[in-house]
Amino acid sequence: MGTYASDGSDADATGMRFGIVAGRFNRAVSERLLEGVERVLSERGVAEANVTVAWVPGAFEIPLVAQRLAASGTVDAVICVGAVIRGDTAHFEYVAGPCADGVLRVALDTGIPVVFGVLTTENLEQATDRTGGREGHKGEEAALTAIEMVSLLGSLPGEGE
Repeated sequence: MGTYASDGSDADATGMRFGIVAGRFNRAVSERLLEGVERVLSERGVAEANVTVAWVPGAFEIPLVAQRLAASGTVDAVICVGAVIRGDTAHFEYVAGPCADGVLRVALDTGIPVVFGVLTTENLEQATDRTGGREGHKGEEAALTAIEMVSLLGSLPGEGE
């Protein structure tokens, strides 16, 4: 029996292919997340031609496009970015949970890593703190997670082995 683990801190992503799904709602936040994802992928050796970016209207639409990309056979992982900010209405509850559930379902249904880099915050300040502010950069973290998951799954025995 083997042990399979990686902290992803030095993973080389050369040759890996990624789909990125970005929600346009709260676009300024999504753009900062996307910039972080693309920066890390580039730094880890991913060719620009191996990155597909699809913009969707908002976080609720992310899982459907993530599913299409994951099932396409053209990507090794999908990274989902966006922002759902609470505000004064029940919108948050109707969008954040279903988006997270949908992203998880896509990963389990397709066997492709689908990373949840969608911020769910109380306010814009918290979102800003998570896009290069005092809470780090969640877009960069999402990219590192995707790279690590592709590497890890590539080293594990396949289904039925």
